[in-house]
Amino acid sequence: MSASPAEKVPRVTPVLEGPLLVEGPAEIVLPDGSVILCERPVMALCTCRRTLRPPFCDTSHRPRLRATRATKRNTPRAGAPGAAEEPEPS
Repeated sequence: MSASPAEKVPRVTPVLEGPLLVEGPAEIVLPDGSVILCERPVMALCTCRRTLRPPFCDTSHRPRLRATRATKRNTPRAGAPGAAEEPEPS
């Protein structure tokens, strides 16, 4: 199957452990048979199935930790086992 020079053939680029990037415009046929016409220059189609906006990727697969929570988890509390003790003045 070859496209005429006037037709632009969509390019699909798989991203390692990520979505499929599709250079549009493209028609997307869903499992129920409905069709979405997406005219965006580039769209990301989810491959992990954790998206809240199927078939488009919304980065739901990424862990969502606040920096303060991540920092608190890695910092021992005072008096907790393994917490660093302050040296006593000499």
